Amino acid sequence: MRKSANTISVLALLGLAACGDVLSVDNLSQPDVARVLSSAASVEAAVAGLGAQMSNPQRAVESVNTQAKILADETFATVANFGMAARVANRSLVDNDLGNDNQTGNVANFNSFQRLTRLVANTLKAYNQLRANAKPLLVAADENRMRSFAYFIMGRAYTNVGIMYDSGAVVSEQINTTDIPGLVGAAGMQAAAIAAFDSAEANALRGMNSVPAIWLSQAAATTQADFIRLIHSYRARARAAVARTPAERAAVNWTAVIADATTGITADHVISINGTTGWSASFDASQIYATGGWHSFSMKYIGMADSSGAYQAWATSAPAARRAFLVRSKDARWPTGDTRTLQQANTPTNLIAPKYVRNRASGDDILGAGDGESFYDHRRYGATQINSSVAGPYTELSKTEIDMLAAEGYLRVANYTAAAPLIDISRLRNGLPTVVGVGAGVVTGGASCVPKLPNGTCGTMLDALKYEKRMETAFTGYAVWFSDARGWGDLAANSVVEWPIPYQEMQARGKPYYDGTRVFAGPSTYGF
Repeated sequence: MRKSANTISVLALLGLAACGDVLSVDNLSQPDVARVLSSAASVEAAVAGLGAQMSNPQRAVESVNTQAKILADETFATVANFGMAARVANRSLVDNDLGNDNQTGNVANFNSFQRLTRLVANTLKAYNQLRANAKPLLVAADENRMRSFAYFIMGRAYTNVGIMYDSGAVVSEQINTTDIPGLVGAAGMQAAAIAAFDSAEANALRGMNSVPAIWLSQAAATTQADFIRLIHSYRARARAAVARTPAERAAVNWTAVIADATTGITADHVISINGTTGWSASFDASQIYATGGWHSFSMKYIGMADSSGAYQAWATSAPAARRAFLVRSKDARWPTGDTRTLQQANTPTNLIAPKYVRNRASGDDILGAGDGESFYDHRRYGATQINSSVAGPYTELSKTEIDMLAAEGYLRVANYTAAAPLIDISRLRNGLPTVVGVGAGVVTGGASCVPKLPNGTCGTMLDALKYEKRMETAFTGYAVWFSDARGWGDLAANSVVEWPIPYQEMQARGKPYYDGTRVFAGPSTYGF
């Protein structure tokens, strides 16, 4: 535990801000919540702009999400940018020293999402004040929509803080705009998220107008029914994703997860990103497309697609001795061909739909990267990225993610009959055989089965669930691979499972700052 000699108290800053100006001149360069949110229309406008503020930080290059992708083996990089090489070099320590090399990324998501929860609380408090002062209000259906959307964003922001950081602050529309709430642990953040989603649903059920397309960067407005499905889906994620360990994951209220997931979205929730509209996915649909060590698909888990035996040889080698190998798979999301040249010909550019994976040009390989070396890159958003303004569709929330949450819940009570059709949705679409009838056994396919585990055996239904979820959620949402991997026990040995409160926040509170040291001892489920 360390404490800087130069800590600055938030309360002291607030005290200075409260000092009166002897000339009584308004400083219009400083935020004035009451003035900005002085009408029902301005409150609604503020809420309407929350969507991009929620979405964009999730995929910002400087974020803990970028680092978490390395820990979860969703990506591998050799460049030092954005904390990626740091997480490759040292999985077991999040350096939170004053001025540490990754301070920008470590604090970015904490600030973004905590600021967002405060903004929601301020807008709702301002609206309540309008009512108390008998000011003109929105019509009921618009007010319900405004409140529902605000709580929906608040729930998502709390979820993200709870997933990544060991603690966070909870605010409400009842507290004063100058109040500094204390910190609560990840479980407290999860509880706050679920309560916010509950409020979002309650307001929506009172009767609301459709959510305008621009609020969620959609092609069309989102109906009341579809918005409630979206709330259920994000609440299902919140219930499961905060767990740090397999024991905590097992203790999740899976009955509630199943209830939310099975009444959740019926198709991928896809947003439109475009540099001119303010919606972006700057890491997932842009930065990873750079060559020269910025991204490579790690083979630890998706290598289970291989049916040639090369993956098993790779997995049983010493990490430093692991080298890229050719994946030959029945999974249609992979390039076809028994040689690298053929696979490259079948994925010649970023425009490789419906495949998700390309065998990159040989000249772009990063050699000698140990167990991070591979021939493959994620290219699901190739058509979007190749557009000069990086404009096009981005999968904000995959239906498969929600289906797999329900399926996981069913598997935890050995209800294979209910789980199998959900796992099959993406398997059958990509040429893999059904898991119906597998029960407690292993998937069919013989020598060509997918997934095939490091020991050479075909995977169980749970292994199939994990594989499908990884393939369909890669570079979607927020820390999906990371939150699943730690809950499943699939993080590599000695990987951190959460980030500490950034030192900047602890300094502002006048409290000691500390490193992140809570790790998964391992080895992982599959021996890594």
